[in-house]
Amino acid sequence: MKLNFLNVFLVVCSILISSCTDNNDSNSGYGQLNIQLTDAPFPHDMVAEANVTIFKIDARYKGDIELNAQAIDSTDVTIETDSGKSFIVLMEDEIQVNLLELTNGITKNLVDMDIPTGSYDLMRVYVKGVNIVLKDSTTYNLKVPSGAQSGIKVFIKPELIVSSGLSSDLLLDFDVSKSFVAKGRGQNITGFNFKPVIKASNLSTTGTLLGSVTGVEQDSTITTVEGAQVAVIVSDTINTTTFTDVDGAYMLMGLDAGSYNVEVQKEGYIMQTTEEVQINAANKTVQDFELVKE
Repeated sequence: MKLNFLNVFLVVCSILISSCTDNNDSNSGYGQLNIQLTDAPFPHDMVAEANVTIFKIDARYKGDIELNAQAIDSTDVTIETDSGKSFIVLMEDEIQVNLLELTNGITKNLVDMDIPTGSYDLMRVYVKGVNIVLKDSTTYNLKVPSGAQSGIKVFIKPELIVSSGLSSDLLLDFDVSKSFVAKGRGQNITGFNFKPVIKASNLSTTGTLLGSVTGVEQDSTITTVEGAQVAVIVSDTINTTTFTDVDGAYMLMGLDAGSYNVEVQKEGYIMQTTEEVQINAANKTVQDFELVKE
């Protein structure tokens, strides 16, 4: 299947949440939470920066916070109530991120704290200061639809379970190509609309695909291939894609456990497809590719 260059990019910004504790006291009432941010390349060659300022993240707690509080000694956690539901505030610092700098597993730490143990089924990500900067320094400041007031709502399915002495992980995929919608076509872009799209994947049930792409030159030498497109295919439908970095390496996180076809292409090379690449929950699958010149 020939992939269309502009339609195949399901580019994601990933917020990695891992919870654990420094001891095995199951009655401590706390689990540690870390949040990191990562992203894959943005599809528009004209764009130099895609900036978002995250100033607050909270999570909806499904348990009885008053009962849980009986086992909690610390008072550092801020608990807010909205429509009768308890929300744990995870961060309230302004962190500006250029999403295009975070690719292929590179992350930025956002949160490192202890939170009450229990189930969390919804997160709200509050953003402002969203803008796109083109390579000619043209800047487009974008309106944020409700992201600054009520937060971008991200449902967690299955729920994130935070347990004392154990670890659980959540991946928030910020789909950059869907979230930043260009006005105009080709080189005639006149602006962008910001329509945030974020998907949650539980890392305890998902895996990671990574590897490298090399090319066989006409003189039979082997070189690394930068900018090769790696696409994960499910039932002839693209699940997600990324591009190799300067070393020919790539990484895709948050893939549901199962079997996938993986296609790799780069202009000047013959497209290569590897079928039935197995992704296992909470594990990394290494799949390398060697492209041949056309």
